[in-house]
Amino acid sequence: MKYLIFLFALAITLTACDGPQGPPGFDGVHIAATSFETTVDFFAPDYEVLIDYPATVTVFPNDMTLVYLLWDEVPGNNGGTVDVWRLLPQVIYSDFGEFQYNFDATNGDARIFIDAPASTNLNLLSAADITAQTFRIVILPVDLQSTTMDYSDYNAVMSLAGLTTGDIIIE
Repeated sequence: MKYLIFLFALAITLTACDGPQGPPGFDGVHIAATSFETTVDFFAPDYEVLIDYPATVTVFPNDMTLVYLLWDEVPGNNGGTVDVWRLLPQVIYSDFGEFQYNFDATNGDARIFIDAPASTNLNLLSAADITAQTFRIVILPVDLQSTTMDYSDYNAVMSLAGLTTGDIIIE
């Protein structure tokens, strides 16, 4: 009987031991995705626009910046319209050649520009191609990035980021 009590006490002692300290919890910093919208005009000869991020937007070195072009508005199921967004770079084929909307980004700004092969004369761009072009810039924190994500799907990116149209900062 003493032997059973000894084994029981030993089992309780061994299961109640403390192990190494676990990883620390969150430090109170809230990491969230951000999205903002801007409408711009492009002008010769550079056909580029530098967009400073709003003061409320913080971009860290490993964050991902995505830029979408408002491509179209189509009828929605509720009788209104639905925006169609395309991820840059976006190649356009025209009668005078091909060109593309493209971008590069830093931690403080994004440069959106029109690029083309040397054989394309950008002076032939129509007003619709260079005037009142609307872009959405989405900043994804490194913690939200996924290798299996289709970043060209604007709605999937917004869902991953936990953002809705109400979260878009309009400049």
